[in-house]
Amino acid sequence: MALQKSALNRSLFKVKNLLSSGINTSWASNEGSTVEKDSFGSPVPYDTSLEPKKEQKISKAMEAYLERARKYNAFYKEQLADFEIGKRHLANMMGQDPEFFTQKDIDEAIEYLFPSGLFEPRARPMMKHPDKIFPRRKEAEFDESGRPFHPLFYTVQPNFYQTLSDMVAKLRALDVHEDKMIREGKHFVDKKEFLIGEDWITAEKLSMMLVEKLNDFHRAQFVKTIERLTNHNYGYLEKDYINGFRRVVASQSEALEAPDLMYNSEGRPFMTSDGRRKSCWSKATVVGNGVGKYVINGVDFRDVFPRQQDREQLLFPLQFTGFMNKVDVDASVDGGGPTGQAGAVRVAVSRALRSFVGKDMLEQMRIGKIHA
Repeated sequence: MALQKSALNRSLFKVKNLLSSGINTSWASNEGSTVEKDSFGSPVPYDTSLEPKKEQKISKAMEAYLERARKYNAFYKEQLADFEIGKRHLANMMGQDPEFFTQKDIDEAIEYLFPSGLFEPRARPMMKHPDKIFPRRKEAEFDESGRPFHPLFYTVQPNFYQTLSDMVAKLRALDVHEDKMIREGKHFVDKKEFLIGEDWITAEKLSMMLVEKLNDFHRAQFVKTIERLTNHNYGYLEKDYINGFRRVVASQSEALEAPDLMYNSEGRPFMTSDGRRKSCWSKATVVGNGVGKYVINGVDFRDVFPRQQDREQLLFPLQFTGFMNKVDVDASVDGGGPTGQAGAVRVAVSRALRSFVGKDMLEQMRIGKIHA
């Protein structure tokens, strides 16, 4: 009896040492399997860490998705590289620094280098960042084993609810900041106006931004949350984040609207505008109900510009808009040579004429580039 007890103690001691060594063990329990035993007849633990690990297979759907993602990423990188090269070429041609060449500079350079008379704006030459032309695509939402990456994956709109969560986190951070200011005696309510635009972005725009299908219900949730952040006493501290969800309602046609005409002591309508061309600067006043008088620097324009080419530049805005011999022009110009001066006066007169014409003619003037 004492001998059996001693053998049992030795077996238990051996098993305890194996377990404490950190080896992953399991006992063979299947019928017909051979169980290894020690000299005392006790089963020996089996080390499962020595078994070869099975390779996890990727589903065909996942393989197809990864292949499409690789092709899209390669295509996007190529388009982005082409855009950067084109931007540098345009900047060099316009004599500007490529590092500070903005999208507005790109649009102006294309209008200058590639003038187009096409009425449809989408048919005119343009060069935009790939993000503005090619729709964004979501990255893989799950790994190769099928586990979702995003903790909010099962909400169906993880990016949307993550945005709401971020807003709540920012709101709580502002509460903490407000409490701190109150404790330090520096708190005072000063509602600062910092919003840009006239409204929050639409549900469609929000869908594009978050790359998820959203509707008016989601937008209502979004607006309710972000307005709480906006109305906080210290909401202005997050103005850059908040204004990222604002939109400007004014359309392009409204942006092109000319100022209203003014009237002189004689009751005649007039408008004054500036113009630049190369190193030349001009200021022109166009007066309605005229007879075609055209004065530059106090003398008749024909005495200032004897060349026919320069005279055609000066008269073209009047011919284009149908105001030949119907208005009087009084302009001044300085700097540069005759060609640059004629171009500067043309720009000034064209801009002044915008107040005399309707919207249709204004669009034709813009397409015709008579003030470019």
